[in-house]
Amino acid sequence: MSEFWNKKINEIEPYVAGEQPKKGEKVIKLNTNENPFPPTPMARVILRTYDIADLRLYPNTNSQEFIEAVADKEGVSPKQVFAGNGSDEVLALCFQTFFEKESISALPVLTPEFSYSFYPVFSRFYDVRIIKVPLKEDLRLDADDYIGIPNCGIVIANPNAPTSRSISVEDIKKICKGSPDSVVIIDEAYAEFSDPYETAVSILPECPNLVVVRTCSKSYSLAGLRIGYAIASEELIEGLNRAKDSFNSYPVDRLAQTIAAAAIRDEAYHKKCIEGIIDTRNYTSEELKKLGFSLPKSSANFVFAKPPKEIDAETLYKNLRSKGILVRYFKTSGINDRLRITIGSREEMEKFIAAVKEEVTNAKNS
Repeated sequence: MSEFWNKKINEIEPYVAGEQPKKGEKVIKLNTNENPFPPTPMARVILRTYDIADLRLYPNTNSQEFIEAVADKEGVSPKQVFAGNGSDEVLALCFQTFFEKESISALPVLTPEFSYSFYPVFSRFYDVRIIKVPLKEDLRLDADDYIGIPNCGIVIANPNAPTSRSISVEDIKKICKGSPDSVVIIDEAYAEFSDPYETAVSILPECPNLVVVRTCSKSYSLAGLRIGYAIASEELIEGLNRAKDSFNSYPVDRLAQTIAAAAIRDEAYHKKCIEGIIDTRNYTSEELKKLGFSLPKSSANFVFAKPPKEIDAETLYKNLRSKGILVRYFKTSGINDRLRITIGSREEMEKFIAAVKEEVTNAKNS
């Protein structure tokens, strides 16, 4: 705390990202949902040939090259695409643009009880009241739970994090039509790992109150580049641009725009990486089940696994950490009996499974 901070900064609990290893520390990093594959090979070509003299110039304010690549892929107008410095910035601007500041008359934003932990941080930072809607016992989100509750907006990660479960596009349509006067944000950070893949972008013509938020960090292997985007009606995108230009007119640098556009256009490589992750996810899920873990069917590039009764999640998390394997453990009541495990390379997951097997065996014999 500091006497120089304002009241909000003194009171807020900031978002806590997954542990980052120290420089030179060798670990198997399965705690921040990064992609084990490198970015498109086109990134290396761009970096080798890029004219660094261009870096003296400001980037295009709307990331035009990038949003045109997204628009071409998704079959929408470039005026329906918005780019920001990572999907976290896009989500933050959504909170500023579409939701009302907390007051006696302001309605709340609805979001799942267990979901991306940045949502409640945004709500406190921007003074937006939220209501956390309980999940079902199997960590399933029920669309009917979002119908009939007065709100000024809805935010749902689909697939949800950290639960890894997804809902159908039909359910999303039901939610949008159930709150036609509120903006519904569907955070599709992990959607491309769904099997089969489906996206809420397909229902945008029927749902003018829908905003689909995406990131290049996960399936495109560009977490270090920081670029995210939203797809919505021209009216909603115009609102986001107004917010952006009242905050930071140049959120995405020139190099990021060029590399991310190339990644979007390299569909063959993108598909190959996703298929590899899904295959390794299936392997990991089956191996964990053999060891007595229970876990929902994952639609993401991670699994959310409950260890067998012989060893609790926090102990397993700490023991794996001591072996140089990082996974994510949440102390939040209701999900503190599980670990969120990123799907790494096949070799990494085989080492992870071997370490887990040793821990489970030791726990059973103790």
